Amino acid sequence: MDLKILNLSNNELPEYKTGEAAGMDLRAWLPDGPIVLQPMERRVIPTGLHMEIPVGYEGQVRPRSGAAVKKGLTVVNAPGTIDSDYRGDVGVPLINLSASIQTVEPGERIAQIVFAKHERAVVTTVQSIEELTSTDRGEGGFGHTGEK
Repeated sequence: MDLKILNLSNNELPEYKTGEAAGMDLRAWLPDGPIVLQPMERRVIPTGLHMEIPVGYEGQVRPRSGAAVKKGLTVVNAPGTIDSDYRGDVGVPLINLSASIQTVEPGERIAQIVFAKHERAVVTTVQSIEELTSTDRGEGGFGHTGEK
């Protein structure tokens, strides 16, 4: 997959840190200095990155495990989707789930991005539940298989 990136920040470009890494780290672009997040506060943190993701792919913005465990910071709508036709700043909607005030520093790694192929559905409307193929599961939803 070829990815075009315009980097308006002073941060390094995202990169894979190991040979088998699925995601690349996204860094906070904060030209006016650090941002303080109160407990349960959420804010979109800019990265300064604009991308041209190829048609048929999406960018999935996901939490970084280190930020989640050490600081209680996570991505609100994880995974967030960046569509192939979006050209704006790749913003990361962070939330502070900790009981402490957390500071996001300029250049700090705040999330990761994973690129994935996707399909577009061709929708066929049906008029009744009987027109859907039956399964053993049927309408069994949340917790229907038990707790253990």
